[in-house]
Amino acid sequence: MKSNLKYYLSIFMRRLHYFLLVVIIVSTSGFIIATILPAQYRSEALLLVQSEQIPDRLASSTVRTGVVERMQIIEQQLLASGTLLDIAMQFELYSAQPGLTRQEIVDDMRMRILIDARSRRGAATTIAVIYEGNSAAKTLQVTNDIAARILQASVDMRTSSAVQTLEFFKQEVARLGADLDRNEAALLAYRTSHQDSLPDSISYRRSKQNGLQERALQLQREAGALIERRVRLAALFKLTGRTARSEAVSPELRLLQRLEAELASLLLTFSPQSPQARLLQRRVDAQRQAVISQQSSSLPVEDPQVDLTPFDIQQAEIDGQLSYLSVQQSQLEGEIEILRLSIASTPAVAAELSELERDNAITQGQYNAMVNRLAEAQTGERIESLSKGQRIVMIGEPVLPTDPYSPDRKLIAGGSVLGGMVLGLALVLLLELLNQAIRRPSEIVAGLGLTPIATLPYIRTRREVVARRNIIAATFLGAVISVTGSLYVIHQFYMPVDMIISQISNRISP
Repeated sequence: MKSNLKYYLSIFMRRLHYFLLVVIIVSTSGFIIATILPAQYRSEALLLVQSEQIPDRLASSTVRTGVVERMQIIEQQLLASGTLLDIAMQFELYSAQPGLTRQEIVDDMRMRILIDARSRRGAATTIAVIYEGNSAAKTLQVTNDIAARILQASVDMRTSSAVQTLEFFKQEVARLGADLDRNEAALLAYRTSHQDSLPDSISYRRSKQNGLQERALQLQREAGALIERRVRLAALFKLTGRTARSEAVSPELRLLQRLEAELASLLLTFSPQSPQARLLQRRVDAQRQAVISQQSSSLPVEDPQVDLTPFDIQQAEIDGQLSYLSVQQSQLEGEIEILRLSIASTPAVAAELSELERDNAITQGQYNAMVNRLAEAQTGERIESLSKGQRIVMIGEPVLPTDPYSPDRKLIAGGSVLGGMVLGLALVLLLELLNQAIRRPSEIVAGLGLTPIATLPYIRTRREVVARRNIIAATFLGAVISVTGSLYVIHQFYMPVDMIISQISNRISP
């Protein structure tokens, strides 16, 4: 066991320069990185989400976005490329690194900003705003600016949402109001154009139709009675030469008949040339002319000199009444036909009118609902404009950091030394595993099956020893210079080492 340990120790000592080379390179890199890494300062602001100051049962806001959702939206807006570049230019965060691209600046800013919303059941919601920077003063300024942006974004979001809701309901009320006006105008025009066929007057029209039909029947009966009377009168006059209805004779005609009867009686006693007969004859002639003049205005007389008999007068009166009844009958039939058509068209008019009224009622209901919602939106907008709704306030202002948050230079340096030792041992072990040369008598016996009498090690000359040591020293020096120079060039001209480390860690981390 001791021989094996001594053998392994001798191998390690033979490979010591490889071990030391790895340790020196890794340690040097660690020390350089720990030295050139800038100090990182952290500043934190604490925000609190306050609930509505006015109870919902009295007046509610129209903004229904939850705190978590609103913060996610604000965080996405805040971490947008334009906003981050604006913050970086405003505070000149990368003025010492002009070679960085816009995307590299955005990526680095996103790694430095942390917005953590903490919400627990039964407790208030708090929001931690954290920023890490290379300068303590700028870290404080950037943290204040981010917190202010979050507060303003929250106010703008709620106010904008309330205003947009209000504008939407204003537009809807105006649109539905215009639709309602058009519907009411169309309904009024339809009622006006079909006022004789509206369903609400159908009972009246049916009653009027029945009355007109009864009146038409009555006129038909009256006309029939007149025709029958005319026939009887003609038959009676044909048989007797007299009319049966003296009451139909006018007083003037009765006077004429009486005078004619007196004249006939006088002529039985006196001659026609007697003064009494001549006087009575003149009265008869005058009365006859009066009767003719009275009937001439209402009777169609072809020859005004023709004498009219009472029979003719009564016939003419009956004909006039029949003509009047015929005219009335025609008028009644026209009115009845108009009523029949209007009653027949009432069901179609009622259906169209019902559809128009239904559309108007639907529009009216929508309009009333929108008016109520508009009132709620106006109240909600007023609540948000006065900051009486849910809002975010700052309860913990960021302070100027005095001590760096990172890096832990001692940990980096110690870790690099430890890491270099582990890597050096791994390299030595790998070289030995790859080396298949025979170095012990036991390996000769195992490999050749011969037992040697004695073994002699390889002995280097002094010159070879010095040359070997110079090569190792030069290699060590070159490695240190190469590592140091490479890190400096990368840090100054390509990308700061801290950003490279951050990118590597982000890619490695899931």
